[in-house]
Amino acid sequence: MEHHHHSHEGESLNVAAQASMEKSGEQWTTMRAAVFEALASFDKPASAYDIADKVSKIEGRRIAANSVYRILDLFVSANVARRVESANAYIANDHPDCLHDCIFLICDQCGQTTHLDDDKLAGGVRDAARQAGFAPDRPVIEVRGTCEDCRDTN
Repeated sequence: MEHHHHSHEGESLNVAAQASMEKSGEQWTTMRAAVFEALASFDKPASAYDIADKVSKIEGRRIAANSVYRILDLFVSANVARRVESANAYIANDHPDCLHDCIFLICDQCGQTTHLDDDKLAGGVRDAARQAGFAPDRPVIEVRGTCEDCRDTN
């Protein structure tokens, strides 16, 4: 069964993120909105420090990375953001109203990260884990290599 989802951007993404947070029982505070807007503004995965720096500049006061990490953890649990494990960085989830295991394609040259949803592949990983007697919570599949743009310039 194929599933299609609507990807959000701009204000639509902010509204969808807020709705997902509230649906998970979390409040959409001014600081959470600022962190999400900063996260969504990056075109590559961003660290908590990158986000804290950006929010600090916008707010005109220092925002601690520890505070940002706590908010990012909430975002991940509410499906509003995804964590790129190997980079210890985050991306905004452009379809927070759908829950998928995702696959990240990470370019080692430029850092660009593409997010794919492939429920068949992730389901296979979950099935293999179950067959080994393991109860999988969240498969993480990251593929490192070279993106098409970087391959074309070399």
